[in-house]
Amino acid sequence: MDSKGQDENTRQRNGILKSPSTGAGGRRGSLYANLQLPNKPKRPHIPSSDDLNEEETAHTLTDQEYFPVDIVQNVLNNVKDKGHKSHNVFCQLDTLKTFMGNWEWRETARWVKFEEVVEEGGKRWSKPHVASLSMHAMLETRKMLMEGSLLLDLDIFSMGEMADELLDHWIDHDHLDHKLRQYMRDILLRKHKHSHVPRPKEEKKEAKRLESVASTTSLTSMNSHGSSTDLEGLVAQDYKPNSNFMRKIPKGSEVCNIMVGELEDLHTPILGLIRLKEARLLEGISEVKLPTRFVACIFGPRGFTNAREVGRCIATMMTDDVFREVAYKSRSISDLIAGLDEFVEQVTVLPPSEWNPKIRIEPPQKVQSQMHRRMSSAQLLDYKGDDDDEGGHGDDPTLQMSKIPFNGLYNDIKRKIPWYWSDYKDGIHIQCLAAFVYVFLGTFTPNVTFGGLLGQATDQYMGVMECIFAAAVTGIIFALFSGQPLNILGSTGPMLVLETIIYNLCKDNDWDFMPARVWIGFWTSAFILLIVIFNLSALVKYITRFTEESFATLIAVIFIVEAFKKLFEIETDYPVNGDPDTFISTNCSCIQPNCSALLTTTVASVASSTPMTALSRNLTDICANITDMESMNKTINWDNATECVDFGGYTIGDGCNPPHYVADVFFFSVLLFLGTFGVAVVLKDFKMTTIFPTFARQLISDFAVLLSIIIFVVIDILVGINTPKLLVPEKFEPTRSDRGWLINPISDKNPWWLAIAAAVPALLSVILIFLDQQITAVIVNRKENKLKKGVGYHLDMFVVAITVAIHSILGLPWYVAATVSALAHVNSLKRESECTAPGEKPQFLGCRENRLTALAIGVLSGAAVFITAVLKVIPMPVLYGVFFYMGFSAMRGMQLVDRLFLFVQPVKYQPDLTYLRHVQLYRVHIFTVVQVLCLGVLWAVKSIKAISIGFPLMVLATGVVRKILECYYTQYELKYLDDLLPGKHAEKPGDKERMIGRMNYAFDEPPAYKPSLTNGEKKKPVFFVDENDETKINDTTSHL
Repeated sequence: MDSKGQDENTRQRNGILKSPSTGAGGRRGSLYANLQLPNKPKRPHIPSSDDLNEEETAHTLTDQEYFPVDIVQNVLNNVKDKGHKSHNVFCQLDTLKTFMGNWEWRETARWVKFEEVVEEGGKRWSKPHVASLSMHAMLETRKMLMEGSLLLDLDIFSMGEMADELLDHWIDHDHLDHKLRQYMRDILLRKHKHSHVPRPKEEKKEAKRLESVASTTSLTSMNSHGSSTDLEGLVAQDYKPNSNFMRKIPKGSEVCNIMVGELEDLHTPILGLIRLKEARLLEGISEVKLPTRFVACIFGPRGFTNAREVGRCIATMMTDDVFREVAYKSRSISDLIAGLDEFVEQVTVLPPSEWNPKIRIEPPQKVQSQMHRRMSSAQLLDYKGDDDDEGGHGDDPTLQMSKIPFNGLYNDIKRKIPWYWSDYKDGIHIQCLAAFVYVFLGTFTPNVTFGGLLGQATDQYMGVMECIFAAAVTGIIFALFSGQPLNILGSTGPMLVLETIIYNLCKDNDWDFMPARVWIGFWTSAFILLIVIFNLSALVKYITRFTEESFATLIAVIFIVEAFKKLFEIETDYPVNGDPDTFISTNCSCIQPNCSALLTTTVASVASSTPMTALSRNLTDICANITDMESMNKTINWDNATECVDFGGYTIGDGCNPPHYVADVFFFSVLLFLGTFGVAVVLKDFKMTTIFPTFARQLISDFAVLLSIIIFVVIDILVGINTPKLLVPEKFEPTRSDRGWLINPISDKNPWWLAIAAAVPALLSVILIFLDQQITAVIVNRKENKLKKGVGYHLDMFVVAITVAIHSILGLPWYVAATVSALAHVNSLKRESECTAPGEKPQFLGCRENRLTALAIGVLSGAAVFITAVLKVIPMPVLYGVFFYMGFSAMRGMQLVDRLFLFVQPVKYQPDLTYLRHVQLYRVHIFTVVQVLCLGVLWAVKSIKAISIGFPLMVLATGVVRKILECYYTQYELKYLDDLLPGKHAEKPGDKERMIGRMNYAFDEPPAYKPSLTNGEKKKPVFFVDENDETKINDTTSHL
């Protein structure tokens, strides 16, 4: 049997279907690639002999059913040797062109992940785009691969050896006339011209000299060609790899060179695909200096334009994760064809009447995961897809309840110890420096503000200095020993309310406030330790996105509202003349003190021996001062209202007390406020622009807030308007002089039973601390942040218990996790992929988890009293702008905010959000309204002082509302709108049946065929449907 017959039998045995070349079953050259026709209802029909003959012809196409998915699964699961391990591939398409009468391989397209083509003129690369391939080109590629030459694991070291092996295979299999061997070898070894290398002037002279070597492509001039050795030497001549583009290619990548040409001496197209045994560095062939693993050569007669399209198809498939792995692991042509067919099954066809193929498709923001294409049938049963994650914390193994005391704390410590030193090493990065400065200024100013309010509420027992010291102590301890150092502990509004209630309770009962507070702190620490002992932090798994976003949005709104409130308070200290046209009277006269009357009064008092009144004594002092001024020859300007009052006179007239206006301060403060916020937002999003290189854009984005602060501090200094500045205590001492840094819990003013009764208010503080701390921790630890080093809910609470006890003894306010500050810390440490292929959007990789930034924030907070000279130049409006930015950035990306915009967006302009695909719009709106109502109730409770102490209970009530929503929404809807509670699972009716229907059945051993049918029934190819069969198409083909 000849080689063609052997190849045909091999394809038949391996399940590759080709149409017959003749007969009723199909036309010559027809190709059926798993075509599936719709099932038709039974119609009246009288069978004829032609029908029977046609059916016989159809059934003789093959005796096996062909399922490419099965073969692909077999290849991926069974070929595991190191030599066939898949790598990233850089594809380069070179086209045979002429220059000055000489052939050369000119680079015309390339792929890292997306296609780039050389524009007209050959000096500019196009914008990366998604390759749009025609179905005809895909079928042509399949046909040429089946009829062409496949050389697997070829062990060669040079382009000349590869050309010899390929030409021998073509000639042996009658793909090429042996007379064309030398001619084709010369073509294959022509020089490769890369677009990044300018053509030297000397090359034109050299081209004329070589005109006698390769000046024509006809076979009649073969005798004028130079030797193959000379031509092979041309390959590496003047080779300069593109080192700049090399940075865009992932490390460990290999090259697939695709060479496409049209030659007059060929009558039929030919294709050769070579996979080298080991990647070899074929210098001068590819644009980058990387080893080559695949070489595809596609030639056709003059006018065969499909050659380039076939090359594009091969390059595009090589950038596909699954096909590339199949190409690395293929054992025969059948494996490769199965990989192509499986690729085609995943292809989306665009209708020609609705799409212009010349339009270049923009690369997507995120590429869909191909994990489902690699899974076996058993794995697919449990696979939920990338968008079907039920979310929440119920499936987190670290939050499982345990009856073993300290089990959660033990596991947290065990989980964190391996990462401890890396937490410091990972913090040595320039991005961490930017995050440190930003978060420090964003937390230090609230601490100063909180200290002022707390001082007013507690009669200065705890003021600004105590808050700064508390930030230092808490920050250092929590950064060193916590389970989640990304959390930032700070002052919160509910804690201010709690401190006020405790102080008023002590004041009303005439108790000593600071000693009583120590006992409350000890009880609070004890209760928190009980939470740690009995692993009660695992209850946070019942906190869903509904509660998280309600709480986080409330805190973010508070930051924004407080920023504007503080801004407008500047107008109180620096009032603005809102009606400049109103006349301001200057009519003011001074009534001088009557010293002559004083003399008469004094004489009468002496004569009557009656004492002088206080008014007379005061007048005596005033007159004495006036006499002293006159004795020193100094005159008193009685027309000046200030001097008049100072020397005992009094003013009369409507112009004596004119309104005090300060020009420009308030309006300039508004400009500083809005400018700081606006510049910070613009610079933070600067990395999404196309200006400057990627490194510069990322650097500007990381330091966005710091740059904005510096810019407007400099503007404030240059303008010279006296805006309010940040005031920091200059001495390290308590606010009140009658208290020290250590508080004695024993006081004579307090009854003995107060140490026991302190447990009652401690229960309230425990609820508040637990909710504030753990809700913030849950938000930080969400799966969206892609944290790698694990959570530490139990360890965090243990550290908080220790800090509460220490702060109680030192007389410092209790600090818990501050939601907005923690979110600002996380957002400032987010990192994206650095090595991105052209056209690929930077992918979010997670956060730079470290302890160094939080530790530096704590240390600098304590050292703030020593750097007051620097801090006092920062205008308060600039810091209020930072507040505004922190609240704004915390709300960006929240699902609640996105759903609020849906109310004002027409349906056709609404974004393609996942939950809108699965939940009706009006039900989305109802869910949003309920959440906004909960947010409003939280705001009201927090704002009304009389009931503000119940704020923690109202936060818990949002969880109850979320539970009630399950009566109206299905678990399937809640999976997309929120997170599922523990023990709940969302399964849409019919999901299991559809999953089984689209399953890819993997086989452990080849061949990957369906078992033979019984009872002598003839087997039918999957692309034929019997019109007389009323049954539905077999489920095993529903994945096609």
